[in-house]
Amino acid sequence: MGAVIDVKRPDGGSVRGYLAEAGRGKPGVVVIQEWWGLNDQIMGVADRFARAGYNALAPDLYKGRVTTKPDEANHMMEGLDFPGATSQDIRGAVQHLKGMSGKVAVMGFCMGGALTVAACVHVPEADAGVCFYGIPPKDFADPAKITKPFQGHFANKDDWCTPAAVDELAAAMQKAGQKPDIHRYDAAHAFANERSEAYDVNCANQAWERMLSFLGKTLK
Repeated sequence: MGAVIDVKRPDGGSVRGYLAEAGRGKPGVVVIQEWWGLNDQIMGVADRFARAGYNALAPDLYKGRVTTKPDEANHMMEGLDFPGATSQDIRGAVQHLKGMSGKVAVMGFCMGGALTVAACVHVPEADAGVCFYGIPPKDFADPAKITKPFQGHFANKDDWCTPAAVDELAAAMQKAGQKPDIHRYDAAHAFANERSEAYDVNCANQAWERMLSFLGKTLK
């Protein structure tokens, strides 16, 4: 359904991305990859958004590198310039969609979930954020500084993005006067990825429907 395009970054450079279009003037969603890279699964999420009526753009943060091996994925994630990916690649993707869409949200899974939080803090053009089981270090992106609509989907059986970390994120936002829409699932990390052993179809479908409802309200 979609196509790979070049997206201009704020610094004048470019990043490649997968664009799935629903039509000019439709709301937009920037889809941020997991640590595996911009793979078929993430492009499939963009296609799914397009079918739901959203222009969706997934920037290629690893510049063409994709893996199925956890050790290699961890190595690539550790080598990623997170501030640069946020302020240049993701912001460039948001700005690109702003040129063809109405309001634009940012969403992502795992590493992409953490970068969603960062984008909500550091990308002023983003109108909303939906995070799936990912939280960045506070010194990089303090959730208390999020001022736009925010929804989070988290797993209760997660030893990385732990329930305690989710509690801290929610408390920080609430203390700052925000009202984050937080949902928790009796599932494991990566429950929304159909290629993961942790995939839980019921929780994944429930999270997707909740996300579409949230986006429908916030991107009007």
